[in-house]
Amino acid sequence: MKILKFGGTSVGSAQSIKTLLNILKDEVKQSAADKPVVVLSAMSGVTNLLIAMAEEAAKGNDFAAQLAELEKRHFDTVKTLLEIRDQNPALTRLKINFNHLEELLQGILTLRELTQKTRDLVISYGERCSTLMISKIAAQYFPSVFVDASEVIKTDSTFGQAKVNTELTEQLICGLYHENKDQILFVTGFIGSNDSGQITTLGRGGSDYTAAIFGAALNASEIQIWTDVNGMMTADPRMVKKAFSLSELTYTEAMELSYFGAKVIYPPTMIPAFLKKIPIVIKNTFEPEFVGTVIQHDCKPSNLAIKGISSINNISILNVEGSGMVGKSGFSGRLFSLLAREQINVILITQSSSEHSITFAVQPGDTERARQVIEHEFELELLAKKLEHVEIEKDLAILAVVGENMKETPGVSGKLFHSLGRNGVNVRAIAQGSSEYNISVIISSTDLAKALNAVHDAFFVQLTKTLHAFCLGTGNIGKTLFRQLNGHAAFLQENNGIQVKIAGISNTRKMAFNADGISLDNWEETLDQAPDQADLPAFIAKMKSMNLPNCVFIDNTASPVPTAFYEQVLKSTISIVTCNKIGNSGPYQQYKTFRDSARQHGVDFFYETNVGAGLPIIRTLKDLMNSGDRVQKIEAILSGTISFLFNNFKGDANFHDTVKLAQEKGYTEPDPRDDLRGTDFMRKMLILARDAGYALETSDVSIESMLPQACLDAASVDDFYKSLIAEDAHFANLKNKAESEGKVLRYIGKLENGKASITLEMVDESHPFYMLSGSDNIISFTTDRYKERPLVIKGPGAGAEVTAAGVFADLINVGAN
Repeated sequence: MKILKFGGTSVGSAQSIKTLLNILKDEVKQSAADKPVVVLSAMSGVTNLLIAMAEEAAKGNDFAAQLAELEKRHFDTVKTLLEIRDQNPALTRLKINFNHLEELLQGILTLRELTQKTRDLVISYGERCSTLMISKIAAQYFPSVFVDASEVIKTDSTFGQAKVNTELTEQLICGLYHENKDQILFVTGFIGSNDSGQITTLGRGGSDYTAAIFGAALNASEIQIWTDVNGMMTADPRMVKKAFSLSELTYTEAMELSYFGAKVIYPPTMIPAFLKKIPIVIKNTFEPEFVGTVIQHDCKPSNLAIKGISSINNISILNVEGSGMVGKSGFSGRLFSLLAREQINVILITQSSSEHSITFAVQPGDTERARQVIEHEFELELLAKKLEHVEIEKDLAILAVVGENMKETPGVSGKLFHSLGRNGVNVRAIAQGSSEYNISVIISSTDLAKALNAVHDAFFVQLTKTLHAFCLGTGNIGKTLFRQLNGHAAFLQENNGIQVKIAGISNTRKMAFNADGISLDNWEETLDQAPDQADLPAFIAKMKSMNLPNCVFIDNTASPVPTAFYEQVLKSTISIVTCNKIGNSGPYQQYKTFRDSARQHGVDFFYETNVGAGLPIIRTLKDLMNSGDRVQKIEAILSGTISFLFNNFKGDANFHDTVKLAQEKGYTEPDPRDDLRGTDFMRKMLILARDAGYALETSDVSIESMLPQACLDAASVDDFYKSLIAEDAHFANLKNKAESEGKVLRYIGKLENGKASITLEMVDESHPFYMLSGSDNIISFTTDRYKERPLVIKGPGAGAEVTAAGVFADLINVGAN
């Protein structure tokens, strides 16, 4: 025999009641011998409406319109689902209930008083009316009996949160069931009665509790809780879109998740079931074929460290501290006994090991009253300065990770706090029971959604980790990056477990945002139609205010303006990926500030493309140093333009024509001198030197110009080319001298003994740079380990494709952390 409980949304409309009846028909077919017991809640929204009417009546306000609407809702449902000839008995019984309710509300209006006892009586009519109505509708298909649970569930007189007399209640339920074995019992959830027959209620979620009480009394094979979600989920699906249903939980896990905000099931529900080891199954009325969640005594082994993440999104904490607490036995008992007497529920407690302070969480409505009773109780200690005045913090939330596998599993706490810290979520208090089934943290309520998503990504590794990227710059590199991300999205999810959502884009004209991700199929159209004009401070502010987990700021510009915001971004616990080398090649103190800010706030600052576009130069240097190797010398050619020039300046070619060819192929800036001066090369060498551990400034890099002064001083690009022709003999002599010695010309950057320089050299075939071709870059690391044969990295060092690929790789490395 099974107990089937249907919640408010499951009985909230004529259509949902039809679905309920279909579920019931299937159940009766499967177990014809043992009729199920059906426990019902009030129609959705009715309990809140009854409370509102009672409170309005107590204030002397009219409630007639609301009562008429409530009556109409039930009558319309009967008229929709019952044949006309069968409607009158149901409508008559309902009308009697509503007449009694009206008389009760009128009494409250007259007295201007609403006691908890009267309140219980008022709200009992929600379950009484819905259950009566559905029992009459179901009678078309099954032999049905309406059961007012107040006749069989006997409680004490704690109105609003009554305690059940289990022994007497089980006797009455068993007697009732055996008297009606051939009929389906439709039972009112939520309500009971005391020894005097006065109506009591069982507290929030009491209909679930009613189902469990009946299940335990009748030794049911299963208790089914039919609601509007697919079982219990790994997190609140309203805040964590990747939350998924759990197939099974132990009673302990379900209790922990339910206590900390998972509203699917009421915690006391599980106590009667737990004692009798009766499985509880959470099912979805609107998707009945879904298997749901089974809560039972034993579960199959799981490889998940945690089962779920639960939360309470609005709590306050009170902090009691003072020297008078230290070593004083009985202080905690006195404090919490006081709160218990005042019926102030304490959600979470944590105490410092020095015994100097106790912090506890309560519902916001209890905050001020808790402070007042504490300061009244400990008035003498306050006057003697042995206690400080109670400190209150509001607008907080609790996040709790739950699971039996947490017990004796190292690293769970580390993973939790790493994911919170990396996303800039400050933890105000921590509590963990010795059972190790639950770790709870108190955080700001504004950070709750971000924290839930970050922790969910950290623990459920079988899911895709989401990065939220904010991209600055839509030039060649930005466009190419978007195309690469779009083309590799499926591969990234399947092989790297990473999903990149572009949450913001800005160029010099417009900026657009979407927390769910801007489609990369039509991002240009989206940006063009965006209402917001480009404004870099506003872009940064919006990125921070969206407060998304796993954020990355991508700078695909070559402008000095964004670099002024890097420190602010890093301090907001947002990682940075940049191909803009201006920031790192500015003053050394600025470079150091970026690195220190990233380290201090636990985020990444990746700039691989600052030196070699897509070549893994920065990463290789860092790996060498992190592994304890010592760099003796670095030699490099880090300009694709200059590399192309000297690889093609040979034979009969003259320097003027070679520069012209490089410009025509798009290797140079509009003014080729911007490349040939070596300024860009200098920035790259400076960044390398700093990453190698040298605090160098721009002025410390020695640059030998490859151009005669007359070429540098030319008034225009045309004049520059004329000066190249005039200096043809100078360049020809350099080329001829190199060729006569079996050498080639190379513009080489060098870092040795803490000194950086860039010079024009002639190298022979023994040098690793001799065979360089095309526009490739090359770098040679001579270290303690790579002394006889230097470590050489060579490949394309310029172009939108390889630079965007380098940004892409840095972005994925952020995701890996």
